[in-house]
Amino acid sequence: MDDETFWNLIEDCRRRTPDPDERVVWLSGQLARGAELEIVRFQTCLDRVLTPTFTWELWAAADRIMGWCSDDSFFYFQLWLVGLGRDAFERVARDPDALAELPEVVGLVGRERETWDEEEWLVWEELDYAAPRAFTQVTGRSEGDFFDAVEAQRGDDSGPLDPAGERWDARDDTEAERRLPRLRALFPVS
Repeated sequence: MDDETFWNLIEDCRRRTPDPDERVVWLSGQLARGAELEIVRFQTCLDRVLTPTFTWELWAAADRIMGWCSDDSFFYFQLWLVGLGRDAFERVARDPDALAELPEVVGLVGRERETWDEEEWLVWEELDYAAPRAFTQVTGRSEGDFFDAVEAQRGDDSGPLDPAGERWDARDDTEAERRLPRLRALFPVS
């Protein structure tokens, strides 16, 4: 699967429904129509596409918006970015402060995080389950077999182990003003 095919699937999925669970069901169904190797390649493409967003700068942006960001929640945040489509994804990968322009983020401004609906949180964990579900459906084999196939397809290209750039505290207003001025203005430290 090449990047164009990957992003076309993501865009089609996004147009189908805003509901993340329904999107994963649709995406798994689409993947299950293809060959086993294409399902595996979807996952390797997803893993590769995420690489430019694995930065401390973007992690700080997610932390600033959501009030905290663990390893897992940052990964789910990266998946959420994929779900926004290629244009938004690439814009935010280049400039994390561009999150301040996204309607999904702007709609959260001024609201207590406790009042955010589950669908409003900037996470899409389920995207990481679409290919394994399709694989097990098509092959009858286990998710462990799927991840073995992904690793074999990926080869030595496992991606970075640590985020790129310099780690910094998103709650430090001086640094946030310098690095993420629009997000700092929208999401003051409470």
